[in-house]
Amino acid sequence: MGAVTTSLDEEARTIFRDLGYEVTTENDELRAERKWRTVHVTTADPEEANTYGRLRCFVADADRAGEVRDRLLGLEPDYDWAVMSVEDGDYQVLHPSADVLPAP
Repeated sequence: MGAVTTSLDEEARTIFRDLGYEVTTENDELRAERKWRTVHVTTADPEEANTYGRLRCFVADADRAGEVRDRLLGLEPDYDWAVMSVEDGDYQVLHPSADVLPAP
């Protein structure tokens, strides 16, 4: 039997649900909601991702996550963002430094 792979979307959905978020599909991305917070979760490249919403999470395979973070740093989007690096069901969150985030 071959290895079972899970799509990044499904891994992100599971991770956010495990963190206590209610997760729904919205167009081509996920919407994770908990208390007052709504996070727009996407696997799209930063240049192609939607720009609405104040909080965005970019999900990428571990071998691409650093590149995605660097691209976001170069783009300087006007929303708060993080990159979720996913590998074998485990994840790590890559944040920009505090001086990179836009003022509210």
